[in-house]
Amino acid sequence: MNTFTNTRTLPATPEAVFAALTTPDRLARWWGPAGFSNRFEVCEVQPGGRWVFDMIGPDGTVYANESVFQHIEPNRQVVVRHTCAPLFTLSITLEPVAEGTLLQWQQVFDDAAFARAAAHILVPANEQNLDRLQAEIQP
Repeated sequence: MNTFTNTRTLPATPEAVFAALTTPDRLARWWGPAGFSNRFEVCEVQPGGRWVFDMIGPDGTVYANESVFQHIEPNRQVVVRHTCAPLFTLSITLEPVAEGTLLQWQQVFDDAAFARAAAHILVPANEQNLDRLQAEIQP
């Protein structure tokens, strides 16, 4: 098992959700599990653009992150390749639905053994990430 998938229907248009995914100051506010904050060094939201940042845990631990935006389809999809350990690809897909936007979050780890060992952290952390995104987009 190396793939984690979360779905959520958000009460906002795909355009509003996409803006929260691709506007650096907004992304910095909600990215990560509950209690985390972010310090962005580089956030080039464009295909091939770099994303270099630190996530700061509730205890003050700093987690360095580097990624590349592999694919961006406005109001439809953002694909991010995490280029430092642990290696993974995150695809966030948006689909308009009557209630707003159906978001699919699919995180695929290169190392299945790592994914299995970290599942107990990743599953709730991804849900917390979506909770924070939902709070960002709600008026």
